[in-house]
Amino acid sequence: MAPILSNQWIAKRRPHWDRLAFLLSRSDQHGLSDLSRAELQEMALLYRQVAADLSVLRRDETARTYTDNVNQLLARAHHIIYSRRKTTWLTLFRFLKDEYPAIFQRQLPYVAASLLVSVAWGLLGAMITSARPEFMRHYVGPAMIATMEQHKMWTESIVSVAPQETSHIMTNNLSVSFVTFAGGIFFGVGTFWFLYRNGMMLGVIAVACHQYGMSVPLWSFIAPHGSLELPAIIIAGGAGFRIGHAMLFPGGYRWKESVARGGIEATQLVSGVIPMLVVAGCLEGFFSPSHAPVWLKFTVGGLLFTLLLTWLFRRVKALPTEA
Repeated sequence: MAPILSNQWIAKRRPHWDRLAFLLSRSDQHGLSDLSRAELQEMALLYRQVAADLSVLRRDETARTYTDNVNQLLARAHHIIYSRRKTTWLTLFRFLKDEYPAIFQRQLPYVAASLLVSVAWGLLGAMITSARPEFMRHYVGPAMIATMEQHKMWTESIVSVAPQETSHIMTNNLSVSFVTFAGGIFFGVGTFWFLYRNGMMLGVIAVACHQYGMSVPLWSFIAPHGSLELPAIIIAGGAGFRIGHAMLFPGGYRWKESVARGGIEATQLVSGVIPMLVVAGCLEGFFSPSHAPVWLKFTVGGLLFTLLLTWLFRRVKALPTEA
């Protein structure tokens, strides 16, 4: 049988196998404490890279020697990484503080594309509703319009059942974000569709509330939790686009290898939205629909958004990149 893999591919990937073997040997001799934080991060990244390489090697029966060697290397790495690593609150805190901002910044072009799509559809929805007020009924429905005609917010009922509603809100927000993320597996089209729905809905509701004199109640409701929830959806959309890009433009990688690498990076990116949505769900269930002063709601929203940007764009040491 003719070989599937080229010698150039083997030569390109071998240094990564050798580097992982070197780090594993050091940890075998002196323990993980002998490795620096950067080397630990590199080891974890190399583990994922080599796992992707193994899936490629298994497709070539003539590369059995390489397959066996890489498989043994991964078994060693799995034992060292997962048998000795304990996930603690401190570990999660360090990930969010030190690693996630670098992950976000590295995937910023995809997040920017997600933001652009959302804003574009939001503006289009606002313009269509302004020109044709009847268009809003297609999105908000007669019940919500009847509530706005009475100058009431449809969110007022949340206050009386805040504890139960908060759990539902968190689940719903997580579902929306992860469906937007998962839509990337359809070559990014699914992500585009969910961003369209979310952006269009917000644009339509914004103009509808303005026409009924409800802009202040709307934005004072959205401001506290929306300062985290809306960016979380945008980031999830960016993760979806990362998958779509990997599927459409594999570059110098084989298609499956490109998708595997894109999936890893996208999953890392979307993982950071979970704490954002948990906090947003608490705010949306208790604080946003409350009768707190409007100025306080806008202040809380502004402070949270400022803290979010400070966290995401803080200067951190760059993580090792996918080779």
